[in-house]
Parts: sequence; structure tokens; C-alpha cells
Amino acid sequence: MSMQPPGTRPRDSTPMVLPFPRPGRLIQDAYQDLEVAANSSLQRLSTFSGLDDLPRPWDPARCTDRDLRLELWAWLDAVVSWHNHQQVWDAHATIPACWPHHPHLVHQIAVLADQRHHAGQALTSDLLEDWHRYTLPAFTDRMNNQLREHCADSHQPWPAQGRHSRYQAESSRAERQGRFESDTSTWTFPQTATGGRL
Repeated sequence: MSMQPPGTRPRDSTPMVLPFPRPGRLIQDAYQDLEVAANSSLQRLSTFSGLDDLPRPWDPARCTDRDLRLELWAWLDAVVSWHNHQQVWDAHATIPACWPHHPHLVHQIAVLADQRHHAGQALTSDLLEDWHRYTLPAFTDRMNNQLREHCADSHQPWPAQGRHSRYQAESSRAERQGRFESDTSTWTFPQTATGGRL
């Protein structure tokens, strides 16, 4: 049994900082495939088939494999928990628990996680400094601007639902399509020097 010197506090066994959550194996494989493609010569890239189909973890809609997608959600959830514990002091910067109900947050959290993951893999602190200086504050500002106080205590219905429904209504679609067709039928497209359209 160790004795504490008089007037000192007992030691706290909690680490001062927690590591950024590591992505799972399938996400790491996706990153590896993307890195190989990114570092390939143009000649070698032309031999890649399905380059456009490679999943991008920063763009969840591009992760179409079920197991990869589930792994992505688990990773992003761990990243949100880490963010809220390690990066937030004031409640206004906390990502709400209902983030999976907000597509705008899902898209942004995926980019936030990707940028932080890459910053942690770098061999210098430059990317991490940029993440702290630009990426994180910009994300927090956008989140606060978009959510305001809507989900402070519990998830709130989407305030823009009415406008979105009106936009998707058949009458609105038909009106826009008519406007598009009217514009393209009456507009005289500028000619280039060789006589073709711009």
C-alpha cells in the first residue's frame, strides 16, 4: 500500500485523453483500395475496373455493401461519442444523440471522421492542426446554424418538411419542367469561334 504525501490528491487512473476511434477492418480495406488507386499512375489507373464504384467512407451513400455500411455506422457513432467527450466543453458544440435522423449531419459527420482519421495517420501534425483550426470549428458552426435549438432536449420533427413536400409534389415538378423546357426552347445558345455551341 502506497502512502500519499500529506496534502496531495489521490491519483486519477482515467487517461487524460482518449484515442480517436479506429475504423473497422472493412473501412480500412476501403481506405487501402482508395490509397492504391490514388497513388497509381494514370496508365495503371486505366486498368482499374470499377474505380467509380469504390466505396468512400466520407460519403456514406457510396458505401453500398451491407456489412461495410453497418461498420461505417458503428464507427461514426464511436466518433460522435469521442467528439462529444474529447472535443466539447460547452453543450452547444455537442452532436445530438438523434444525429442519425438528420441526413445533413450524417454527411458532415462522415467527412469530419474521415478528415480526423487522415490527420491521425499523417507523419506530421499539419493535418491535425488544420482539423482543429478549420474543420472542427466549421463543422460546429454549420451544425449550430442548421439545428439551432431544435434538438436540444429531444429530437424534433424536420422543420423544412412542408417545403420539401411541396418541392416534391407533382404540380411543382411539372411547373419546373415546363420552365426548363421553355427556357431551352427560346434561348439562342452562343456560338463558338468554330461555329459550334458553347
